[in-house]
Amino acid sequence: MGATAVHWPVPPPTGFSVDDLLTARDLPRRAELLDASLVFSCPPRAFHSITVDLLVAGLRDTAPEEFRVRREMTVVLDRHNGPAPDIVVVRPQAATGPDLMSYEVKDVLLAVEVVSPDSASRDRTTKPHKYAAAGIEHFWRVEEEPAGRPVVHVYELDPVTRGYVHSGRHRRLLEVAEPWPVRIDLARIGCL
Repeated sequence: MGATAVHWPVPPPTGFSVDDLLTARDLPRRAELLDASLVFSCPPRAFHSITVDLLVAGLRDTAPEEFRVRREMTVVLDRHNGPAPDIVVVRPQAATGPDLMSYEVKDVLLAVEVVSPDSASRDRTTKPHKYAAAGIEHFWRVEEEPAGRPVVHVYELDPVTRGYVHSGRHRRLLEVAEPWPVRIDLARIGCL
């Protein structure tokens, strides 16, 4: 059996745009745009998938009616940056229908990244910096502890510096007051 030829998109002289990302039909499902470059992620490991499921369920169970919880949707930060956080919380006016492919950054209240081996640098450094600079008020970064359990690092935007301030680390129970009162039993991951 021979190797399958792979077609790699060639960037235009000014790099790719968010429009390119959203209109291309031959990209892998987990494609993002960072600094005018297309970035592809490996298929998620079980820890990543289960953790996202746990957090999405917990956020949806506690969310006030004025917010919507979505997973893996492109967030348009600017013309050359369209990351796809693992989870976003958006204002309801942004959730305009099932054919929507992206959200404007002004409509995003919370971005969540579950760190994976192939995306660790992006999830810990690149994306949080871009989310803060774009004005996303809340950011959660989820790491896997050696025992296979999640630890959630919670950050809030400092409006003066446009950077995130670490406001908590949660291991067995994620309990926060912002962006609304949320209580998620992280220990349940072993039951999923």
